[in-house]
Amino acid sequence: MTVSYAPLDPAKAHAVAGVRFAAVQAHVRKPNRYDMLVAEFAEGTAVGGVFTQSRFAAAPVQVCRTHLARTTAIRALVVNTGIANAATGELGLSNAQASCLTVANALGVKDVQVLPFSTGVILEHLPMDRINAGINAAAAEIKAGQLAPWDRVAQTIMTTDTVYKLASAQAVVGDKTVNVTGIAKGAGMIQPNMATMLSFVFTDAAIAPELIQPLAKRTADASFNRVTVDGDTSTNDSYIIAATGKAGNATITSLESADGAALAAALEKVSLELAQAIVRDGEGATKFMTIAVKSGKDVAECDRIARAVAHSPLVKTAFFASDPNLGRILAAVGYGAPADLDPAKVTVHLNEVLVAEKGGRAATYREEDGARTMKNADITVSIDLGRGSAAQTIYTCDFSYDYVKINAEYRS
Repeated sequence: MTVSYAPLDPAKAHAVAGVRFAAVQAHVRKPNRYDMLVAEFAEGTAVGGVFTQSRFAAAPVQVCRTHLARTTAIRALVVNTGIANAATGELGLSNAQASCLTVANALGVKDVQVLPFSTGVILEHLPMDRINAGINAAAAEIKAGQLAPWDRVAQTIMTTDTVYKLASAQAVVGDKTVNVTGIAKGAGMIQPNMATMLSFVFTDAAIAPELIQPLAKRTADASFNRVTVDGDTSTNDSYIIAATGKAGNATITSLESADGAALAAALEKVSLELAQAIVRDGEGATKFMTIAVKSGKDVAECDRIARAVAHSPLVKTAFFASDPNLGRILAAVGYGAPADLDPAKVTVHLNEVLVAEKGGRAATYREEDGARTMKNADITVSIDLGRGSAAQTIYTCDFSYDYVKINAEYRS
């Protein structure tokens, strides 16, 4: 397996005042691994979230939506790995709610101020005795100041990931420097609208509570909703932004202000890095592919074509084999395009190599050039539609033998 992503050195991740973490071994599904994370937020923290659009949204997703609809003043979150608590009916919903109550009692907050998250195997119920014991152990560590470092925090939410995902940035907001640090998990079953993906991004910036939800949606659209590994949308995907307000900046009251733009840019930088890390760590992935479509009539058109190429299993397997099979790429462009697209105006590059123009193979193209550039671990497929000024970029990876093996053996 080739992984072209090196995790951030946790010593370089900026501390975020107003959030404290504890990670414990709750033995949710497997022994001897950290599989439960509890985070406590300072009073006044504003939280927004974006979740899966699956109709089979997992019980914790349902509870998160309910709690965020009632308040943005979230005080804690709890994450377990191993069991997704998805497709578990009323008992699953009750268990998710019960975990919030356990956190609330342990940390002295209200249960509506707690957000629960689960990831792992679907159709299994949470072992609530171990869940509750893990929560209480984590809360005790938080109270005792035995806090988890960033790498432990990021490792605890992993499932089939081969490396943890951690990103960090700073922004100048007014006369203050604000910190943004985030974690994510995910390696397969990844598709826009997110999937089997969890990401939590924390900042000490102060922002008006009514802005946090639109900020979360905007940032997700610019990052996690532009990646795909295999086109499968899952039941548990969640993306959370928590702003503690401890940086001391004047409260941001407009996302269109200079301060709002500065914070949004830092959040987008961290979130896009995490999203790309998920693709780079795609199950069995050996190639990171950027599908860049430009000169389209509108963004929606560019988006459809980019996703058609990114989702194509024939394209993805060709990239795994380093086979410049141009027919597969052009076929995907063709079925993703609207009926009025003129193929004669379309050009396609693989990195710097022009491979297609005027409706077919480029006159200057040589097979050995295509084969050479496709051996790279990072490949950009640039598609110029020649009919407008719109653009969209989607990030994906190849399909390898290991992808099949990992997913075939996931429950073992």
